[in-house]
Amino acid sequence: MTVDAKLARLDDLLAERGLASVWFARPTSFVWLTGGDNAVDRAADVGVAAVGYDGTGLRVVTNDIEADRLADEELDGVPVEAYPWHASDLASAVAERASTPGAADFDVPGFADVEATGLRQPVTDDDVERYRELGDDVAAAVETICRDCTRSDTERAVASRLRAELTARGIDSPVVLVGGERRAGAYRHYTPTDASLDGYALVSVTATRGGLAASCTRTVAFDEPEWLAERHAAAARVETTALAATRAVGRDGGTAGDVFDAIVDAYDAVGVPDEWRNHHQGGAAGFAGREWIATPESDAVVHLPQGYAWNPTVRGAKSEDTVLVTADGFEVLTKTGDWPTRNHDAVGHEVSLSRPAPLR
Repeated sequence: MTVDAKLARLDDLLAERGLASVWFARPTSFVWLTGGDNAVDRAADVGVAAVGYDGTGLRVVTNDIEADRLADEELDGVPVEAYPWHASDLASAVAERASTPGAADFDVPGFADVEATGLRQPVTDDDVERYRELGDDVAAAVETICRDCTRSDTERAVASRLRAELTARGIDSPVVLVGGERRAGAYRHYTPTDASLDGYALVSVTATRGGLAASCTRTVAFDEPEWLAERHAAAARVETTALAATRAVGRDGGTAGDVFDAIVDAYDAVGVPDEWRNHHQGGAAGFAGREWIATPESDAVVHLPQGYAWNPTVRGAKSEDTVLVTADGFEVLTKTGDWPTRNHDAVGHEVSLSRPAPLR
């Protein structure tokens, strides 16, 4: 994987902060920089290896349990230095080997902190190609399972089948939400239970492969409530507005707070002015499910090109896909072309986008 564009960002970081080296052990940033996976315990914030850069090249430090496997299976020619697993820990091993002054995205004695979110944006051309492949596979998995659902299925059964479908495609699924008629209308995060789907269901995922994360939501209707179509359309129009505002704000060098203002205006325009208060609206996506989540005062920079996953909700309805937003347009990444859609006009922007409709 070509990393020249990423190393150039690290060169700027070293120069700006007067650092001799910078190190990353959190899985999201390790894979962003190396293309390899340093996670063994998926619940851990820090992986089993750290990758460092000192202006001349990358190198990885890990224990001698993991060194051969990482070199053989995860790292494409990046040098690996091993320390005895019983004699040290990752932070100490990095501190002993790194050029100083140094910074790290995990706790290393004597090192400054570094936050990698800004470094990972905007996405590079190589990452866009892999993002397209991930988006295709995530959407195909979700839609395959949704088409096979029945009203008597339990939320938990659907979630189990969806995780298996994603796993078969080499995709991890840190977030799988399935909400049937009783619970999707009551909760914004419908974690699966043994409740049956009944009239309709919302199925939402955030799924990862190769470090990249893609999110999408699909709605399946069997005997839908009379309000579902109207609320779904409202959520889809808010999402369309969020995407249109993202491009406009990104062109102007604005912030996530500017996009959030447009989202609030859209909720007002569709007749549900307070719905934004009941759930976060999403934000930038890439090497995290959300690189940042927009808030009213957020000063996060809106980068282009970048993946964005906006997820507006109107009680019982939700609209969400992962979309590559560029200065020139929008490319829905989580799309198969086999799901029903409907066009929606953005509020305050001359943009109309095709968004998923409920499958009836």
